[in-house]
Amino acid sequence: MGTVALGRTPCHGFCRCPPSSNGPPVTSHALPRNAGLPFDPALVAAVRVNTPATLRRAATIPARRSLKKEWQAAWLARAISMIDLTTLSGDDTPGRVRRLCAKALSPVRPDILEAIGLPDLTVGAVCVYHEMVPVAVEALDGRLPVAAVSTGFPAGLSPFDLRLREIERSVAAGANEIDIVISRRHVLTGDWAALYDETAQMRAACGDAHMKAILATGELGTLKNVMKASLVAMMAGSDFIKTSTGKEAVNATLPVSLTMMRAIRAYEAMSGFKVGYKPAGGVSKAKDAITYLALLKDELGDRWLRPDLFRFGASSLLGDIERQLEHHVTGRYSAAYRHAVG
Repeated sequence: MGTVALGRTPCHGFCRCPPSSNGPPVTSHALPRNAGLPFDPALVAAVRVNTPATLRRAATIPARRSLKKEWQAAWLARAISMIDLTTLSGDDTPGRVRRLCAKALSPVRPDILEAIGLPDLTVGAVCVYHEMVPVAVEALDGRLPVAAVSTGFPAGLSPFDLRLREIERSVAAGANEIDIVISRRHVLTGDWAALYDETAQMRAACGDAHMKAILATGELGTLKNVMKASLVAMMAGSDFIKTSTGKEAVNATLPVSLTMMRAIRAYEAMSGFKVGYKPAGGVSKAKDAITYLALLKDELGDRWLRPDLFRFGASSLLGDIERQLEHHVTGRYSAAYRHAVG
């Protein structure tokens, strides 16, 4: 068993990476930030999605990808580096958040990481409610980004001025990233100008913190609405577009992911800006993570296989990946209860 073929320890923009023959470390500030575009209703109206073709294309991805041994381990290690390790429960406590942060900094048993040649591997960020931002900031001490869900998460129906204030307070508390939720009613009623205006104001409230726009795709009705909402969110300056809050009945799916990735590709062609993508909810198995990364590589290319342009919104995913890596090193599968997350 050899070390995995990642080339270097993944960098999140909050650490100092060793030199690499692959070039300088990629940080969260390596790319120009999405400045947005003026709202163009004609562009939104022109959107078309071939739903049957999208469903057929998405169905081919799991069947076409099979990775074994060190190649599988390498992709799973990369997946870990792009997880937003998350706790969004009503019974969250400071102690639970501190344990989650400790897991984020040491996501896999140290002897397993040493065996695969990645002793400094961490997740991409820790995601919590606003109330727990100070706890996470203190626990991580600048070693990883802290993301806060905001704007009346998960429904996004609180008064708009309070949603903006919530963003500002999370940023003031130390959050590096803000996961906002859009007003789904604007999508369902076709009020794209209102969606653009609200999202742009949220982006302004974030200041230097990067903004992930949660579209709640399971509640938008059609892939055409998903494509339109994706484009409007990016035109309004979103740094990432994200599928779900994780609280909907339907969360991340491959057809939705394919649609959003193609929206990102179209937006880059129009604006020159690269926007990140985050599937959230429903990605809980190691094999699913590899499927999503394969789709990402096919549709957007290698540059998106970094934490500054891709994240998994997940909590249980890490445990299953850890079990697979332990099997890779030891040849034995571990019981799931031995890999608690928080």
